[in-house]
Amino acid sequence: MFGIPGRSAVTLTPSAARQIARLMARDGSEGLRIGVKKGGCAGMEYTMDYVAEVNPLDEVVEQDGARVLIAPMAQMFLIGTEIDYETDLLSAGFKFRNPNVAEACGCGESIKFKDQPSA
Repeated sequence: MFGIPGRSAVTLTPSAARQIARLMARDGSEGLRIGVKKGGCAGMEYTMDYVAEVNPLDEVVEQDGARVLIAPMAQMFLIGTEIDYETDLLSAGFKFRNPNVAEACGCGESIKFKDQPSA
């Protein structure tokens, strides 16, 4: 919908691809749908949900056995994003490196996007 021909809207690090493939196999899902919604202290939050069935309007990104589906309303906010899966002594989780983000709260869960020029 908003993608650049010949390029994936998002990329996955090898660590993220392995984790998503594991989650898909464990739950028997078709992939993980990524979106954004209003919320959090900065105004927007990322969402991730298991997908039982692919929506024909989703942007589908497949890499190394992992399938990520980008919800239609989130596509313009996620173009150019790299998704990683990081683990440390106290936590593990997905990290979004999104060039469209202007601000993020201290916990990293809430984001504010750069203003988009009007058409």
